[in-house]
Amino acid sequence: MAKKERRTVSANLIAENKARRSGAPVTAEFKPDYSYVKKDLTRIGILAGSFFLILVVLAFFLR
Repeated sequence: MAKKERRTVSANLIAENKARRSGAPVTAEFKPDYSYVKKDLTRIGILAGSFFLILVVLAFFLR
């Protein structure tokens, strides 16, 4: 038979479980930073717009 290993429980998990049992609300803040996504989308939009404008200008010149 395989040996069973004991699991260790982190202190945060123990504190959360105690707070839940006592009725105290447990709040976990989750504030991700997506500023880089906005910058990337802005850059993609500018590039797409400029390529579209170049295509329109080339269409007038090539006719």
